[in-house]
Order: sequence, then structure tokens, then C-alpha cells
Amino acid sequence: MSTTRTAPPVTAFMLVKTTPEWLAMTVEERVAAFTEQVVPAVKAKTSGVRSRFYDTEFYSARVTDVWVWEADDHEAYQLLVDALRETTFWDRYFEVVDLLVGTENGYARTYGVDAVTTIST
Repeated sequence: MSTTRTAPPVTAFMLVKTTPEWLAMTVEERVAAFTEQVVPAVKAKTSGVRSRFYDTEFYSARVTDVWVWEADDHEAYQLLVDALRETTFWDRYFEVVDLLVGTENGYARTYGVDAVTTIST
């Protein structure tokens, strides 16, 4: 077994709220805007990032969606945010309400203990 320490992936919970401009578009226009403007920018300027998207508008008035990003390292995350900021996603179609960034079970790596807070039943 290798004793080389690797950096844990960076996970970012991007809390966003749709803008009136986004909501005024048809579903087809939204899909086109996202696939033509956002996806190409992210793919062109980043590597080592993955995302999942959660609708929350029926549970929260503060945010409408949570976009969860996982990046291989801090540089990949920084490049992702830079890429997104240069698209219509950032502040035109969505307001970025908050960014919660961390590493999964960081305490366990720091103290060399089992990740007891990760629970599965």
C-alpha cells in the first residue's frame, strides 16, 4: 500500500437562484442557452470537474437550485468558477447566492481516524 498522500477532491455546493430573465425563457430556450453557452465554456477551460444539479425551488424561497461541483483540486475549482463567471449563467440567468466549499471528511484525514460521520443504512 502506498503511503503517498493525495489531495482530497474539492466539493462546492453552489446555491443559486433563477433570475426573471431565465424564467421568461421557454424550456427549449433554457436548454439551448445552457448547452450552447455554459457547457462549452466549462469544457474548454477546465478538466477534472464533475457536477450534479438539484432543484430546490419547491422547498426553499432563498435558493431555487443547488449545483454540486466536485473538482480534483483547488486549481480545477478555481478554473471552473472563472469559466462560469464569463458566461451568461453567472448573474444574468442565475444569481449565485452562496458558495459552500469543502472536502469530504477532512477531519478524518487530519486526525487519522475513521470517517464516523459518513453514515449509510
